[in-house]
Order: sequence, then C-alpha cells, then structure tokens
Amino acid sequence: MDELKENICSENVWLKMSDVVRHDKDKVCESCIRICADEDSAPDTSSSPPNGDYSHPVYKEIALANGQINRMSKEELRKKLSDLKLDTRGVKDVMKKRLKSHYKKQKLMQSAAEESPTDTYYDYICVVDFEATCEKDNPPGFKHEIIEFPMVLINTETLEIVDLFQEYVKPELNPELSEFCVNLTGITQKMVDDADPFPVVLEKAVAWLQERELGTKYKYAILTDGAWDMSKFLNIQCRLSRIKYPQFAKKWINIRKLYGNFYKVPRPQTKLSTMLDKLGLKYEGRPHSGLDDSRNIARIALRMLKDGCQLRVNERMHAGQLQSVPSSAPIEGAPPPHNPRSRD
Repeated sequence: MDELKENICSENVWLKMSDVVRHDKDKVCESCIRICADEDSAPDTSSSPPNGDYSHPVYKEIALANGQINRMSKEELRKKLSDLKLDTRGVKDVMKKRLKSHYKKQKLMQSAAEESPTDTYYDYICVVDFEATCEKDNPPGFKHEIIEFPMVLINTETLEIVDLFQEYVKPELNPELSEFCVNLTGITQKMVDDADPFPVVLEKAVAWLQERELGTKYKYAILTDGAWDMSKFLNIQCRLSRIKYPQFAKKWINIRKLYGNFYKVPRPQTKLSTMLDKLGLKYEGRPHSGLDDSRNIARIALRMLKDGCQLRVNERMHAGQLQSVPSSAPIEGAPPPHNPRSRD
C-alpha cells in the first residue's frame, strides 16, 4: 500500500482517500504542505540533556567528538565503526549518526552519577501496517476498507522481534477485491471471503494485546510507517463498521518523521524501501504484504534503537483530527486495550 499511502498527510483526517491518491505521487497536495513541513522541520532532540542544560563538561566533549566525526571520510567512518564492533552498513550520514550516538552514550554512561535520571522507555513497541482495498484508478468517493490487520511486537530491552499477529478482514462495502488489489497485496478473494468482519478482528487484536499484558504490566506504544494507518485507514474503517475509534490507537510513533529527524534526511527519503536502503538493509519478504511490511518496519525501528534513537510518540488523533505531539511532551504509554464500542 506504500504508493497509496505516500501523499496522505493532510490535516483533514476525513479527507477522502480517492481525493488524495489522484495526485501525482511525487507531488504534495496544497492541503498537505503545513503538516509535511512540520515533519521535516521538527527539531532533533536526541542529543539534548534532560534538563536542557548544556553547561556540563561532558557535552563539550561530545561536541568536539561530533566535529571530528563530521570531518571523517566514509572509509574512516567504516573503519572506526568496525574497530568498535558496530554495524558498518549504511550511507555516510547514517554511519556518522551511528558513531556520534555511540560516543554520546559512552560519555553519558561515564558521568551517569552526575546526570538526571534517564527517561522511561517503552517495554514494547507494536508495529502496525494495514493493507486495504484499492483500485488502480480509485473512483470518486471510493472508501478503502482494511483487509489485513498485522502486528509485530518488539522487545526494547532485548532488541528483538518477539511476537506476531495477523488476521485477514472481510470487506463489507466492496466485498469483491479488484485485480489490482490482489496483485498488489497478494491477498486473494478466498482469504477475505473466509475472514471475519473488522469488528471481530479488532476484538481478536485487543485480546492478543491483553494476553501479553500490554498497557497493564508492560508499557508499550504503537508504531506505524506514516500517519495514514491510524488517522486514515483505521479512522475510516471504524466509521464504516459503526464502532468507536479505539483509545489505545489514538497515539502512535510515526517512524518516518523520527527517521527523517534523527538521520537528518529530507521527507522524500523516508519511504520504507529508501529507509532500508540507507541503513544498508534489504527488504525481506513480499512488498505490500501487511505482515512483511510490518516486519521490515520493525527492523528499521530496531536499527534506530541500536543507533541511539529514542522512539517517542509523535502523533495522535484528537477530536477526529491528526495532530503532532511535541518532543517536549511527557512520555506516555498506550492505555490498556479494550474491546471496541458501538457508535449506535
């Protein structure tokens, strides 16, 4: 679904998908400009001290080291990373960020007794990447229905993928999949015919999260590849299914936004395939399979964690609209998941 998602960044959450996907994929519609600009220009706070005080000598040492790293060639960077037994894959900017993060972490650990307590991190990150009904040329008013609901669970302590969830979904508004949709996603008509409707699948997803004690015993956050999975696909699907938008999905980590800010790359370089390539990773599985896309998004998240990035909630749904969450906001985990309620 990456092509269909690419330009969906409007502040109007109920903007029809068909109105967006008709735009050329290399252009951004005028209504998208403000929020997309916010994504690209958001400040990088990954090197900021918790109390905003840079007077401690350790930050001067870090600044000097960063200057030296900035002057290193790609070959020098790769050799230094190899000497430190760190990952040597990726483009030059990625390797510089990796080396800076490693040095910063080492220096801060050495002066940990003098520093403020470290931030609270999520115990788990839950990656979600929906697949939805689509047409090659979506007719006016076409509404996309979720047909695959995958989740990939990351343990932030062990830095491993520890669990998977996948359910196909029976569409009700347009029950017959287009040939374009089948070829794009690999989801066949029989798969959706044999599946449950969305409210039942959402209940299964909630039960899966509850069984793993997420939101109760363990702190967790949802992570997506862009804003559209939650602000568009899930929002529209809940309206079509006559159920309320689930509370646990109202805040999430938009990895594209974090990736761009952390590695200092422009928004066009934050597509899934490009992020993998810049990190020296290859896509594993079938593109546009929701579960395989989720796995690969999880691999990017793991690489970013290893490179020193703090994965933080940076977007939310509020009063039916998509909003950015400032980096200064307190870190909050997603609430305990509950079964959806009817709108009736």
